[in-house]
Amino acid sequence: MMRRHQSSRRGFTLIELLVAISILAVVAVLGWRALDGIIRSRVAITAQIETTRGMQLAFAQLQSDAEHMANPAALQKRPYLLADADRMVMVRNVFRENEASALQVVSYRVQEGVLTRRESAATRDLVQLDMLWKAATSNADPTVPVILQKGVSGMTVQTWEGSGWKTGGAPAVGGPPPGSTPVPAQLQATPTGLQVALQAEGASAVMIKSFLLGGL
Repeated sequence: MMRRHQSSRRGFTLIELLVAISILAVVAVLGWRALDGIIRSRVAITAQIETTRGMQLAFAQLQSDAEHMANPAALQKRPYLLADADRMVMVRNVFRENEASALQVVSYRVQEGVLTRRESAATRDLVQLDMLWKAATSNADPTVPVILQKGVSGMTVQTWEGSGWKTGGAPAVGGPPPGSTPVPAQLQATPTGLQVALQAEGASAVMIKSFLLGGL
């Protein structure tokens, strides 16, 4: 009598399926977290690179202005440099092709996390220069500012006077315009260098660069 042999085939039980699904879910979550971390790190590095590049461009513009700062002797004791918290104003020379050199008031300011630069019209008239200086230092300059860098929490400016760095104050270097209150003698020292520190939002390190003042 022949016996019918049946192959013993057994499928997955419900518990085994649940365990397998749980393992796959854990692996998927770990993989997603790793991928999310990589993406976040890449975004942060890209933002840091863009901030550094923007700061470098701002420093390049600052260096150009510092190198072309006006000679104080030509200004007849007028102010030519003002540096205080989150603001710097200077008088620079403007050279254009086939034209005589002129003077221009340039101002930098950090406001609401944005570093901007303004430049006035060029002039050869010292009386007009007084008006341009007053407008720049009293925040009445109607010129539209150029945005140099966003995400800047602060700017500190120091000048090299004699044998050390000095933090800028409200009185302007070079003396007041004619008819204004005289600047004390201790503030009449002629700076030969400029140091600008920019603090980026969320960054622990401060970016600092020093410049020689070319008009001296």
